[in-house]
Amino acid sequence: MSEAALAARAIGLIDLTELGDTADETAIRRLCTTARGGGAVPPVAALCVWPRHVALARGLWPGRIATVVNFPSGDEPVAAVTAMIGAALAEGADEIDIVLPYRGFLAGDVAAPEAMLRAARAATAAATLKVILETGAFPDAGSIRTASDLAIAAGADFIKTSTGKGPGGATPQAARVMLEAIRTSGRQVGLKPSGGIRTLDDARTYLDLADTIMGPDWAKPETFRFGASGLHASLAAVINRETPRAAESAY
Repeated sequence: MSEAALAARAIGLIDLTELGDTADETAIRRLCTTARGGGAVPPVAALCVWPRHVALARGLWPGRIATVVNFPSGDEPVAAVTAMIGAALAEGADEIDIVLPYRGFLAGDVAAPEAMLRAARAATAAATLKVILETGAFPDAGSIRTASDLAIAAGADFIKTSTGKGPGGATPQAARVMLEAIRTSGRQVGLKPSGGIRTLDDARTYLDLADTIMGPDWAKPETFRFGASGLHASLAAVINRETPRAAESAY
């Protein structure tokens, strides 16, 4: 596969993200324009925005819209989280990215994180539920695997590495563990690497992992997403044979 073809494949798997603390209407309008692509650059898989921007994005973008809840702390009350999910779905969100209460989980509390995820699954209904583990906070592969198994058992449609705002972003090591958990589960669950993925080489690393562990036809928008903002510019530049500009965000 040529670099341009690989870049086009990866762009079609991006959740193009605007979760900056100062994101405003102008930023969301720009995001929607970028998401559409143009020329040889394909459209992205979805947008990911703050809940307050879902309605605006829905009016500008005909594709899938994701939003975040219990984000980025993972420490919000269940009732507040489920209410936010309901409001986001009513305003046009198709997908919910929820942070696992990872601090409690890492302290040994499994029941409360599981209850949060099951409540979110019920509130999300038929919409897509992505569970963010925040793997940069985890001490080892074993704990990432246990959290992955918990999220899958609680009904996750995707498991996601990171918020992009916590201690570290995606790593190939964490992604491998998560893919192995998905493969073992026997369910159709997707993977969303996010946080620090900025270049074609970064994208290639994760797609190669998915192709190796899950098979060459597995990674498609229904089963694989990149959570990214700056990645899009780098990939579009490869397609257009331009020099990539620096990523605009660490996410």
